[in-house]
Amino acid sequence: MTTTASSTAPRVPKRVAAVIINSLKGGVVPRIGLPYITVGREAEIKALLTDLALIADGGASFRFLVGRYGSGKSFLLQTIRTHAMGEGFVVADADLSPERRLQGGQGQGLATYRELMRNLSTKTRPEGGALTLILDRWISNLQNEVAQNWSAEHATAKAETAESRAASAAQTAAGVEAASFASLPEPSSRAFDQASLPGPGDPAFDQAVEARIREQVAALEEMVHGFDFARLLTLYYRATATGNDDLKSNVARWFRGEYRTKTEAKQELGVSIIIGDDDWYDYIKLFAQFLKGAGYQGMLVLIDELVNLYKIPNSITRQYNYEKILTMYNDTLQGKAHYLGIIMGGTPQSIEDRRRGVFSYEALRSRLTQGRFAGEGMRDMLAPIIHLHPLTYEELLVLIEKLQQIHAGYFGYKARLTEQDLVSFLQIEFGRVGADTHLTPREVIRDFIELLDIAYQNPETPVAHILAGSAGDTLDGAEEAGAGAIKGAGAIKGAGATTPAASVAPAVSGHSAASVAPAVSGHSAAEFTEFTI
Repeated sequence: MTTTASSTAPRVPKRVAAVIINSLKGGVVPRIGLPYITVGREAEIKALLTDLALIADGGASFRFLVGRYGSGKSFLLQTIRTHAMGEGFVVADADLSPERRLQGGQGQGLATYRELMRNLSTKTRPEGGALTLILDRWISNLQNEVAQNWSAEHATAKAETAESRAASAAQTAAGVEAASFASLPEPSSRAFDQASLPGPGDPAFDQAVEARIREQVAALEEMVHGFDFARLLTLYYRATATGNDDLKSNVARWFRGEYRTKTEAKQELGVSIIIGDDDWYDYIKLFAQFLKGAGYQGMLVLIDELVNLYKIPNSITRQYNYEKILTMYNDTLQGKAHYLGIIMGGTPQSIEDRRRGVFSYEALRSRLTQGRFAGEGMRDMLAPIIHLHPLTYEELLVLIEKLQQIHAGYFGYKARLTEQDLVSFLQIEFGRVGADTHLTPREVIRDFIELLDIAYQNPETPVAHILAGSAGDTLDGAEEAGAGAIKGAGAIKGAGATTPAASVAPAVSGHSAASVAPAVSGHSAAEFTEFTI
Protein backbone atom coordinates (compact mmCIF):
# COMPACT_ATOMS: atom_id res chain seq x y z
CA MET A 1 0.00 0.00 0.00
CA THR A 2 2.81 2.38 0.90
CA THR A 3 4.64 1.92 -2.39
CA THR A 4 1.51 2.43 -4.46
CA ALA A 5 0.41 5.49 -2.51
CA SER A 6 3.88 6.99 -2.76
CA SER A 7 3.83 6.86 -6.52
CA THR A 8 0.33 8.24 -6.91
CA ALA A 9 0.08 10.75 -4.03
CA PRO A 10 0.11 14.38 -5.15
CA ARG A 11 3.15 16.40 -4.21
CA VAL A 12 2.36 18.80 -1.37
CA PRO A 13 4.28 22.13 -1.26
CA LYS A 14 6.50 22.37 1.81
CA ARG A 15 4.77 25.47 3.11
CA VAL A 16 1.39 23.72 2.95
CA ALA A 17 2.82 20.50 4.41
CA ALA A 18 4.27 22.42 7.38
CA VAL A 19 0.89 24.02 8.10
CA ILE A 20 -0.90 20.65 7.86
CA ILE A 21 1.53 18.81 10.17
CA ASN A 22 1.87 21.55 12.78
CA SER A 23 -1.84 22.30 12.90
CA LEU A 24 -2.94 18.69 13.23
CA LYS A 25 -0.31 17.92 15.85
CA GLY A 26 -1.55 20.91 17.82
CA GLY A 27 -5.13 19.67 17.60
CA VAL A 28 -6.42 22.46 15.32
CA VAL A 29 -7.67 22.45 11.75
CA PRO A 30 -5.31 23.84 9.07
CA ARG A 31 -6.67 26.74 7.03
CA ILE A 32 -4.95 25.53 3.85
CA GLY A 33 -4.18 22.16 2.27
CA LEU A 34 -7.41 20.42 3.31
CA PRO A 35 -7.96 18.66 -0.06
CA TYR A 36 -4.76 16.70 0.57
CA ILE A 37 -6.12 15.06 3.72
CA THR A 38 -9.89 14.95 3.28
CA VAL A 39 -11.39 11.47 3.62
CA GLY A 40 -14.95 10.28 4.17
CA ARG A 41 -17.88 12.59 4.94
CA GLU A 42 -19.29 12.10 1.44
CA ALA A 43 -22.93 12.33 2.56
CA GLU A 44 -22.35 15.45 4.66
CA ILE A 45 -20.35 17.21 1.96
CA LYS A 46 -22.93 16.35 -0.69
CA ALA A 47 -25.72 17.84 1.45
CA LEU A 48 -23.79 21.06 2.05
CA LEU A 49 -22.88 21.39 -1.63
CA THR A 50 -26.59 21.17 -2.41
CA ASP A 51 -27.04 24.16 -0.12
CA LEU A 52 -24.40 26.11 -2.06
CA ALA A 53 -26.32 25.54 -5.29
CA LEU A 54 -29.47 26.84 -3.61
CA ILE A 55 -27.64 29.95 -2.37
CA ALA A 56 -26.24 30.71 -5.82
CA ASP A 57 -29.79 30.58 -7.22
CA GLY A 58 -30.93 33.31 -4.82
CA GLY A 59 -32.11 31.15 -1.93
CA ALA A 60 -30.81 30.77 1.61
CA SER A 61 -29.95 27.87 3.92
CA PHE A 62 -29.32 27.18 7.60
CA ARG A 63 -27.56 24.13 9.06
CA PHE A 64 -26.23 22.84 12.36
CA LEU A 65 -23.20 20.50 12.36
CA VAL A 66 -23.30 18.46 15.56
CA GLY A 67 -20.48 16.31 16.85
CA ARG A 68 -18.32 15.71 19.89
CA TYR A 69 -15.02 17.48 20.48
CA GLY A 70 -12.50 16.25 17.92
CA SER A 71 -15.08 14.49 15.76
CA GLY A 72 -14.35 16.67 12.72
CA LYS A 73 -16.84 19.56 12.90
CA SER A 74 -14.26 22.26 12.38
CA PHE A 75 -12.53 20.19 9.70
CA LEU A 76 -15.77 19.83 7.75
CA LEU A 77 -16.51 23.54 8.13
CA GLN A 78 -13.08 24.41 6.75
CA THR A 79 -13.52 21.92 3.90
CA ILE A 80 -16.80 23.55 2.87
CA ARG A 81 -15.18 26.96 3.28
CA THR A 82 -12.39 26.05 0.86
CA HIS A 83 -14.81 24.60 -1.69
CA ALA A 84 -17.18 27.58 -1.47
CA MET A 85 -14.38 30.07 -2.12
CA GLY A 86 -13.31 28.03 -5.13
CA GLU A 87 -16.87 28.24 -6.48
CA GLY A 88 -16.95 32.05 -6.26
CA PHE A 89 -18.59 32.54 -2.86
CA VAL A 90 -17.47 35.00 -0.20
CA VAL A 91 -16.99 33.20 3.13
CA ALA A 92 -16.97 34.73 6.61
CA ASP A 93 -16.18 32.59 9.64
CA ALA A 94 -15.94 33.17 13.40
CA ASP A 95 -15.59 31.13 16.57
CA LEU A 96 -17.83 32.14 19.45
CA SER A 97 -16.22 32.87 22.80
CA PRO A 98 -17.12 34.61 26.07
CA GLU A 99 -16.37 37.90 24.28
CA ARG A 100 -18.12 36.96 21.03
CA ARG A 101 -21.78 35.98 21.06
CA LEU A 102 -24.78 36.43 18.80
CA GLN A 103 -26.39 38.93 21.16
CA GLY A 104 -25.06 40.87 24.14
CA GLY A 105 -25.44 44.07 26.07
CA GLN A 106 -21.72 44.87 26.13
CA GLY A 107 -20.76 44.58 22.49
CA GLN A 108 -20.49 40.78 22.26
CA GLY A 109 -22.76 40.58 19.22
CA LEU A 110 -20.88 43.36 17.46
CA ALA A 111 -17.61 41.59 18.31
CA THR A 112 -18.85 38.55 16.37
CA TYR A 113 -19.73 40.75 13.38
CA ARG A 114 -16.27 42.34 13.46
CA GLU A 115 -14.67 38.90 13.54
CA LEU A 116 -16.75 37.83 10.52
CA MET A 117 -15.70 40.94 8.61
CA ARG A 118 -12.06 40.45 9.61
CA ASN A 119 -12.18 36.88 8.27
CA LEU A 120 -14.07 37.77 5.08
CA SER A 121 -12.39 35.59 2.45
CA THR A 122 -12.47 35.03 -1.30
CA LYS A 123 -10.66 32.72 -3.68
CA THR A 124 -7.93 35.31 -4.25
CA ARG A 125 -7.74 36.30 -0.56
CA PRO A 126 -8.33 33.05 1.36
CA GLU A 127 -6.57 34.25 4.50
CA GLY A 128 -9.24 36.88 5.24
CA GLY A 129 -9.34 40.68 5.18
CA ALA A 130 -10.98 40.78 1.74
CA LEU A 131 -13.46 43.63 2.37
CA THR A 132 -11.59 46.38 0.52
CA LEU A 133 -10.66 43.92 -2.23
CA ILE A 134 -14.35 43.14 -2.74
CA LEU A 135 -15.33 46.83 -2.82
CA ASP A 136 -12.53 47.70 -5.25
CA ARG A 137 -13.46 44.80 -7.52
CA TRP A 138 -17.09 45.93 -7.47
CA ILE A 139 -16.10 49.45 -8.58
CA SER A 140 -13.76 48.09 -11.25
CA ASN A 141 -16.55 45.90 -12.64
CA LEU A 142 -18.94 48.86 -12.77
CA GLN A 143 -16.37 51.02 -14.55
CA ASN A 144 -15.69 48.28 -17.09
CA GLU A 145 -19.41 47.82 -17.64
CA VAL A 146 -19.95 51.54 -18.29
CA ALA A 147 -16.91 51.68 -20.56
CA GLN A 148 -18.19 48.70 -22.56
CA ASN A 149 -21.60 50.33 -22.93
CA TRP A 150 -20.00 53.51 -24.20
CA SER A 151 -17.85 51.54 -26.62
CA ALA A 152 -20.94 49.74 -27.92
CA GLU A 153 -22.75 53.07 -28.38
CA HIS A 154 -19.70 54.49 -30.15
CA ALA A 155 -19.55 51.48 -32.48
CA THR A 156 -23.28 51.88 -33.23
CA ALA A 157 -22.76 55.58 -34.01
CA LYS A 158 -19.91 54.75 -36.39
CA ALA A 159 -22.02 52.14 -38.16
CA GLU A 160 -24.91 54.60 -38.54
CA THR A 161 -22.51 57.23 -39.93
CA ALA A 162 -21.08 54.76 -42.42
CA GLU A 163 -24.60 53.86 -43.60
CA SER A 164 -25.49 57.55 -43.95
CA ARG A 165 -22.45 58.29 -46.07
CA ALA A 166 -23.03 55.19 -48.17
CA ALA A 167 -26.59 56.36 -48.84
CA SER A 168 -25.34 59.82 -49.80
CA ALA A 169 -22.79 58.33 -52.14
CA ALA A 170 -25.51 56.26 -53.77
CA GLN A 171 -27.57 59.38 -54.34
CA THR A 172 -24.57 61.06 -55.94
CA ALA A 173 -24.03 58.11 -58.22
CA ALA A 174 -27.68 58.35 -59.20
CA GLY A 175 -27.22 61.93 -60.47
CA VAL A 176 -27.22 64.21 -57.48
CA GLU A 177 -24.86 67.12 -58.06
CA ALA A 178 -21.48 66.97 -56.35
CA ALA A 179 -22.09 70.39 -54.85
CA SER A 180 -25.12 69.08 -53.01
CA PHE A 181 -23.04 66.22 -51.61
CA ALA A 182 -20.26 68.59 -50.60
CA SER A 183 -22.76 70.71 -48.72
CA LEU A 184 -23.72 67.81 -46.45
CA PRO A 185 -22.52 68.37 -42.85
CA GLU A 186 -19.48 66.40 -41.70
CA PRO A 187 -20.59 63.45 -39.57
CA SER A 188 -20.40 64.45 -35.92
CA SER A 189 -18.89 61.13 -34.93
CA ARG A 190 -15.70 61.80 -36.90
CA ALA A 191 -14.31 64.08 -34.23
CA PHE A 192 -15.49 61.62 -31.55
CA ASP A 193 -13.78 58.83 -33.49
CA GLN A 194 -10.47 60.64 -33.35
CA ALA A 195 -10.70 61.35 -29.64
CA SER A 196 -10.24 58.69 -27.00
CA LEU A 197 -13.24 57.42 -25.09
CA PRO A 198 -13.66 59.01 -21.64
CA GLY A 199 -12.58 57.00 -18.60
CA PRO A 200 -12.24 57.28 -14.80
CA GLY A 201 -11.72 60.88 -13.78
CA ASP A 202 -13.82 62.25 -16.62
CA PRO A 203 -16.93 63.99 -15.15
CA ALA A 204 -19.29 62.45 -17.69
CA PHE A 205 -17.86 58.98 -17.10
CA ASP A 206 -18.04 59.32 -13.29
CA GLN A 207 -21.65 60.46 -13.53
CA ALA A 208 -22.48 57.44 -15.67
CA VAL A 209 -20.86 55.12 -13.12
CA GLU A 210 -22.78 56.76 -10.25
CA ALA A 211 -26.01 56.32 -12.18
CA ARG A 212 -25.18 52.63 -12.61
CA ILE A 213 -24.47 52.36 -8.87
CA ARG A 214 -27.85 53.87 -8.06
CA GLU A 215 -29.52 51.31 -10.31
CA GLN A 216 -27.70 48.43 -8.62
CA VAL A 217 -28.25 49.49 -5.01
CA ALA A 218 -31.91 50.41 -5.54
CA ALA A 219 -32.93 46.89 -4.44
CA LEU A 220 -30.84 47.24 -1.27
CA GLU A 221 -32.63 50.44 -0.24
CA GLU A 222 -35.84 48.49 0.31
CA MET A 223 -34.17 46.30 2.97
CA VAL A 224 -33.70 47.20 6.63
CA HIS A 225 -30.87 49.79 6.88
CA GLY A 226 -30.50 49.48 3.12
CA PHE A 227 -30.64 53.22 2.43
CA ASP A 228 -27.60 54.00 4.57
CA PHE A 229 -25.79 50.92 3.28
CA ALA A 230 -26.34 52.06 -0.33
CA ARG A 231 -25.29 55.61 0.58
CA LEU A 232 -21.98 54.34 2.01
CA LEU A 233 -21.34 52.30 -1.15
CA THR A 234 -21.79 55.44 -3.27
CA LEU A 235 -19.52 57.35 -0.91
CA TYR A 236 -16.83 54.71 -1.29
CA TYR A 237 -16.97 55.09 -5.07
CA ARG A 238 -16.65 58.87 -4.86
CA ALA A 239 -13.64 58.49 -2.57
CA THR A 240 -12.09 56.09 -5.09
CA ALA A 241 -12.82 58.39 -8.06
CA THR A 242 -11.30 61.43 -6.30
CA GLY A 243 -8.37 59.55 -4.80
CA ASN A 244 -9.45 60.32 -1.21
CA ASP A 245 -7.80 57.43 0.64
CA ASP A 246 -8.80 58.74 4.08
CA LEU A 247 -12.47 58.69 3.14
CA LYS A 248 -12.12 55.20 1.67
CA SER A 249 -10.55 54.00 4.90
CA ASN A 250 -13.35 55.55 6.97
CA VAL A 251 -16.05 53.93 4.85
CA ALA A 252 -14.31 50.55 5.19
CA ARG A 253 -14.18 51.10 8.96
CA TRP A 254 -17.92 51.68 8.97
CA PHE A 255 -18.56 48.48 7.03
CA ARG A 256 -16.38 46.57 9.51
CA GLY A 257 -18.43 47.94 12.41
CA GLU A 258 -15.53 49.83 13.99
CA TYR A 259 -17.33 53.11 14.71
CA ARG A 260 -18.27 53.25 18.38
CA THR A 261 -20.53 56.33 18.39
CA LYS A 262 -23.02 57.82 15.95
CA THR A 263 -21.47 61.24 16.49
CA GLU A 264 -18.12 60.06 15.19
CA ALA A 265 -19.75 58.51 12.11
CA LYS A 266 -21.77 61.69 11.50
CA GLN A 267 -18.67 63.89 11.62
CA GLU A 268 -16.52 61.75 9.33
CA LEU A 269 -19.07 60.23 6.93
CA GLY A 270 -22.27 62.23 7.24
CA VAL A 271 -24.37 59.22 8.31
CA SER A 272 -26.19 59.08 11.62
CA ILE A 273 -26.27 55.29 12.02
CA ILE A 274 -23.68 52.69 13.00
CA ILE A 275 -23.65 48.90 13.14
CA GLY A 276 -24.46 47.66 16.63
CA ASP A 277 -25.25 44.64 18.78
CA ASP A 278 -28.90 44.52 17.86
CA ASP A 279 -28.79 44.94 14.08
CA TRP A 280 -25.50 43.43 12.88
CA TYR A 281 -27.32 40.46 11.33
CA ASP A 282 -29.36 42.86 9.13
CA TYR A 283 -26.08 44.04 7.61
CA ILE A 284 -25.01 40.44 6.96
CA LYS A 285 -28.16 40.06 4.83
CA LEU A 286 -27.35 43.33 3.05
CA PHE A 287 -23.82 42.16 2.33
CA ALA A 288 -25.11 38.87 0.90
CA GLN A 289 -27.41 40.73 -1.50
CA PHE A 290 -24.68 43.22 -2.42
CA LEU A 291 -22.07 40.52 -3.08
CA LYS A 292 -24.26 38.93 -5.74
CA GLY A 293 -24.37 42.25 -7.57
CA ALA A 294 -20.59 42.56 -7.13
CA GLY A 295 -19.98 39.42 -9.17
CA TYR A 296 -19.91 36.71 -6.49
CA GLN A 297 -22.18 33.70 -6.08
CA GLY A 298 -23.32 34.68 -2.59
CA MET A 299 -22.18 34.66 1.03
CA LEU A 300 -21.52 31.75 3.38
CA VAL A 301 -21.32 32.42 7.14
CA LEU A 302 -19.65 29.80 9.36
CA ILE A 303 -20.05 30.08 13.14
CA ASP A 304 -18.32 27.49 15.33
CA GLU A 305 -18.10 26.76 19.07
CA LEU A 306 -21.80 27.11 19.93
CA VAL A 307 -20.86 25.55 23.25
CA ASN A 308 -19.93 29.05 24.42
CA LEU A 309 -23.62 29.96 24.33
CA TYR A 310 -24.37 26.85 26.38
CA LYS A 311 -21.84 28.06 28.97
CA ILE A 312 -23.50 31.46 29.48
CA PRO A 313 -24.47 31.45 33.17
CA ASN A 314 -27.40 33.86 32.88
CA SER A 315 -30.51 32.14 31.50
CA ILE A 316 -32.03 35.35 30.12
CA THR A 317 -28.85 36.16 28.18
CA ARG A 318 -28.82 32.62 26.78
CA GLN A 319 -32.42 33.00 25.64
CA TYR A 320 -31.59 36.25 23.83
CA ASN A 321 -28.81 34.46 21.93
CA TYR A 322 -31.07 31.56 21.02
CA GLU A 323 -33.69 34.05 19.89
CA LYS A 324 -31.11 35.49 17.46
CA ILE A 325 -30.56 31.96 16.11
CA LEU A 326 -34.32 31.62 15.67
CA THR A 327 -34.39 34.89 13.70
CA MET A 328 -31.64 33.65 11.37
CA TYR A 329 -33.32 30.27 10.99
CA ASN A 330 -36.70 31.79 10.12
CA ASP A 331 -35.23 34.34 7.69
CA THR A 332 -33.32 31.75 5.69
CA LEU A 333 -36.09 29.17 5.52
CA GLN A 334 -38.94 31.64 4.89
CA GLY A 335 -37.24 33.40 1.98
CA LYS A 336 -36.51 36.68 3.79
CA ALA A 337 -32.79 36.31 3.11
CA HIS A 338 -31.19 35.83 -0.30
CA TYR A 339 -27.80 34.53 -1.46
CA LEU A 340 -26.96 33.67 2.16
CA GLY A 341 -25.97 30.42 3.85
CA ILE A 342 -25.37 29.95 7.58
CA ILE A 343 -23.70 26.90 9.16
CA MET A 344 -23.23 26.59 12.93
CA GLY A 345 -21.13 23.97 14.68
CA GLY A 346 -21.66 22.65 18.19
CA THR A 347 -21.47 19.63 20.46
CA PRO A 348 -24.52 17.40 21.08
CA GLN A 349 -24.81 18.81 24.59
CA SER A 350 -24.77 22.43 23.40
CA ILE A 351 -27.62 21.66 20.98
CA GLU A 352 -29.79 18.99 22.58
CA ASP A 353 -29.57 19.81 26.30
CA ARG A 354 -33.07 20.96 27.30
CA ARG A 355 -31.88 22.91 30.31
CA ARG A 356 -29.12 25.09 28.82
CA GLY A 357 -28.68 24.10 25.15
CA VAL A 358 -30.40 25.28 21.99
CA PHE A 359 -33.28 22.92 22.74
CA SER A 360 -33.97 24.85 25.95
CA TYR A 361 -35.58 27.45 23.66
CA GLU A 362 -38.88 25.77 22.86
CA ALA A 363 -39.42 27.55 19.54
CA LEU A 364 -36.12 26.12 18.28
CA ARG A 365 -36.58 22.67 19.81
CA SER A 366 -39.93 22.19 18.09
CA ARG A 367 -38.38 23.14 14.74
CA LEU A 368 -35.16 21.14 15.02
CA THR A 369 -36.18 17.90 16.73
CA GLN A 370 -35.63 14.81 14.58
CA GLY A 371 -38.77 13.24 13.14
CA ARG A 372 -40.05 9.76 13.87
CA PHE A 373 -38.87 8.11 10.65
CA ALA A 374 -35.16 8.99 10.81
CA GLY A 375 -32.95 6.52 12.62
CA GLU A 376 -29.46 5.06 12.81
CA GLY A 377 -29.74 3.38 9.43
CA MET A 378 -31.84 6.11 7.82
CA ARG A 379 -30.19 9.51 8.10
CA ASP A 380 -31.97 12.60 6.83
CA MET A 381 -29.20 14.73 5.34
CA LEU A 382 -31.71 17.41 4.30
CA ALA A 383 -32.71 18.12 7.90
CA PRO A 384 -31.43 21.33 9.55
CA ILE A 385 -29.22 19.30 11.94
CA ILE A 386 -26.44 17.08 10.55
CA HIS A 387 -24.98 14.65 13.11
CA LEU A 388 -21.38 13.66 12.36
CA HIS A 389 -20.74 9.92 12.66
CA PRO A 390 -17.26 8.59 13.49
CA LEU A 391 -14.92 7.81 10.61
CA THR A 392 -14.69 4.14 9.73
CA TYR A 393 -11.50 2.10 10.19
CA GLU A 394 -10.94 2.10 6.42
CA GLU A 395 -11.26 5.89 6.23
CA LEU A 396 -8.83 6.34 9.12
CA LEU A 397 -6.38 3.97 7.40
CA VAL A 398 -6.50 6.07 4.23
CA LEU A 399 -6.09 9.25 6.31
CA ILE A 400 -2.97 8.15 8.18
CA GLU A 401 -1.44 6.88 4.93
CA LYS A 402 -1.91 10.36 3.46
CA LEU A 403 -0.38 11.93 6.55
CA GLN A 404 2.66 9.64 6.29
CA GLN A 405 3.25 10.72 2.68
CA ILE A 406 2.96 14.41 3.60
CA HIS A 407 5.30 13.96 6.58
CA ALA A 408 7.86 12.05 4.49
CA GLY A 409 7.71 14.63 1.71
CA TYR A 410 8.18 17.53 4.10
CA PHE A 411 11.17 16.07 5.97
CA GLY A 412 12.65 14.43 2.87
CA TYR A 413 12.81 10.76 3.80
CA LYS A 414 11.35 7.54 2.41
CA ALA A 415 8.15 6.46 4.13
CA ARG A 416 8.98 3.65 6.57
CA LEU A 417 5.62 2.47 7.85
CA THR A 418 4.20 -0.49 5.97
CA GLU A 419 0.53 -1.27 5.65
CA GLN A 420 0.87 -3.73 8.54
CA ASP A 421 2.44 -1.01 10.70
CA LEU A 422 -0.51 1.28 9.97
CA VAL A 423 -2.97 -1.46 10.83
CA SER A 424 -1.08 -2.22 14.06
CA PHE A 425 -1.20 1.45 15.02
CA LEU A 426 -4.97 1.57 14.58
CA GLN A 427 -5.33 -1.69 16.54
CA ILE A 428 -3.45 -0.11 19.44
CA GLU A 429 -5.55 3.05 19.25
CA PHE A 430 -8.84 1.17 19.18
CA GLY A 431 -7.71 -1.41 21.74
CA ARG A 432 -8.61 0.94 24.57
CA VAL A 433 -11.87 0.47 26.42
CA GLY A 434 -14.56 2.74 25.05
CA ALA A 435 -12.56 3.58 21.92
CA ASP A 436 -15.40 2.54 19.63
CA THR A 437 -17.59 5.35 20.93
CA HIS A 438 -15.19 7.86 22.47
CA LEU A 439 -12.04 7.85 20.34
CA THR A 440 -12.05 10.81 17.94
CA PRO A 441 -10.09 11.49 14.73
CA ARG A 442 -8.26 14.33 16.52
CA GLU A 443 -6.71 11.91 19.03
CA VAL A 444 -5.81 9.35 16.37
CA ILE A 445 -4.18 11.99 14.16
CA ARG A 446 -2.25 13.55 17.01
CA ASP A 447 -0.89 10.16 18.15
CA PHE A 448 0.02 9.19 14.59
CA ILE A 449 1.98 12.37 13.90
CA GLU A 450 3.81 11.82 17.18
CA LEU A 451 4.66 8.29 15.98
CA LEU A 452 5.94 9.69 12.67
CA ASP A 453 8.08 12.27 14.47
CA ILE A 454 9.61 9.64 16.76
CA ALA A 455 10.25 7.23 13.88
CA TYR A 456 11.89 10.04 11.87
CA GLN A 457 14.15 11.07 14.75
CA ASN A 458 15.11 7.45 15.54
CA PRO A 459 15.76 5.87 12.12
CA GLU A 460 17.71 2.94 13.62
CA THR A 461 14.75 1.79 15.72
CA PRO A 462 12.30 -0.50 13.91
CA VAL A 463 8.76 0.84 13.74
CA ALA A 464 7.42 -2.42 15.13
CA HIS A 465 9.60 -1.92 18.23
CA ILE A 466 8.21 1.61 18.76
CA LEU A 467 4.67 0.29 18.48
CA ALA A 468 5.47 -2.63 20.79
CA GLY A 469 6.98 -0.24 23.32
CA SER A 470 3.81 1.78 23.35
CA ALA A 471 1.76 -1.35 23.91
CA GLY A 472 4.20 -2.46 26.63
CA ASP A 473 3.83 0.83 28.50
CA THR A 474 0.09 0.36 28.42
CA LEU A 475 0.47 -3.13 29.87
CA ASP A 476 2.78 -1.97 32.66
CA GLY A 477 0.22 0.60 33.74
CA ALA A 478 -2.52 -2.00 33.57
CA GLU A 479 -0.54 -4.45 35.70
CA GLU A 480 0.17 -1.87 38.38
CA ALA A 481 -3.46 -0.83 38.44
CA GLY A 482 -4.54 -4.47 38.68
CA ALA A 483 -2.17 -5.17 41.57
CA GLY A 484 -3.43 -2.14 43.45
CA ALA A 485 -7.00 -3.19 42.92
CA ILE A 486 -6.26 -6.69 44.26
CA LYS A 487 -4.57 -5.32 47.36
CA GLY A 488 -7.48 -3.01 48.02
CA ALA A 489 -9.97 -5.81 47.58
CA GLY A 490 -8.13 -7.95 50.16
CA ALA A 491 -8.27 -5.17 52.74
CA ILE A 492 -12.07 -4.97 52.69
CA LYS A 493 -13.68 -7.13 55.34
CA GLY A 494 -16.79 -9.07 54.49
CA ALA A 495 -16.88 -7.82 50.93
CA GLY A 496 -16.42 -11.29 49.47
CA ALA A 497 -13.44 -13.40 48.51
CA THR A 498 -10.33 -11.67 47.31
CA THR A 499 -8.92 -12.36 43.88
CA PRO A 500 -5.76 -14.47 44.06
CA ALA A 501 -2.58 -12.90 42.75
CA ALA A 502 -2.06 -15.86 40.46
CA SER A 503 -4.98 -14.69 38.37
CA VAL A 504 -3.04 -11.62 37.27
CA ALA A 505 -1.45 -12.19 33.87
CA PRO A 506 2.14 -11.01 33.42
CA ALA A 507 2.85 -8.15 31.03
CA VAL A 508 3.91 -9.42 27.65
CA SER A 509 6.10 -7.14 25.59
CA GLY A 510 4.79 -6.57 22.11
CA HIS A 511 1.16 -7.37 22.82
CA SER A 512 -1.68 -4.95 23.35
CA ALA A 513 -3.44 -4.61 26.69
CA ALA A 514 -6.55 -6.09 25.17
CA SER A 515 -4.73 -9.40 24.57
CA VAL A 516 -3.69 -9.81 28.23
CA ALA A 517 -5.81 -11.85 30.65
CA PRO A 518 -7.94 -9.77 33.05
CA ALA A 519 -6.19 -8.57 36.21
CA VAL A 520 -9.34 -8.62 38.32
CA SER A 521 -12.36 -10.80 37.85
CA GLY A 522 -14.83 -8.99 35.63
CA HIS A 523 -12.43 -6.21 34.57
CA SER A 524 -9.78 -6.17 31.86
CA ALA A 525 -6.29 -4.75 32.24
CA ALA A 526 -7.11 -2.24 29.53
CA GLU A 527 -9.92 -0.85 31.71
CA PHE A 528 -7.42 -0.14 34.47
CA THR A 529 -5.09 1.42 31.94
CA GLU A 530 -7.84 3.75 30.77
CA PHE A 531 -8.66 4.61 34.39
CA THR A 532 -5.03 5.41 35.24
CA ILE A 533 -4.61 7.56 32.13
